[in-house]
Amino acid sequence: MVSTSFPVRFTGWNRFMKVLGMSPSNSYLEIDAEEVRVRMGWTFSLVAPRASVGSAELDDRRVWGWGVHGWRGRWLVNGSSSGIVRFPIDPPVRARLLAIVPITVHEIRISLDDPSAAIDLLAA
Repeated sequence: MVSTSFPVRFTGWNRFMKVLGMSPSNSYLEIDAEEVRVRMGWTFSLVAPRASVGSAELDDRRVWGWGVHGWRGRWLVNGSSSGIVRFPIDPPVRARLLAIVPITVHEIRISLDDPSAAIDLLAA
């Protein structure tokens, strides 16, 4: 199965997040015909059926932190304040925080190096 991977965007001082185990090589949005996967190093992992992912869009809302943050099913996975893509997941899916904590996710915001290409692929 062919998949396309989009690295998480890390800018400025956030590039040093690799010391904490988060870097473009292990932090990404991956899309194939069956699934959408989001990973941020060892801190966050999600697998959702492609059919559960709604339309994606650029999100220019203000960002107050970097890394992995969430509350009540809405999660931000980022290494930058720019290039953020937002998409809903319905029905919500289970994900893992810090490799062991189960969480429920119904919306993802993720900073990507190529947000437009990810939005286009999710729309296809």
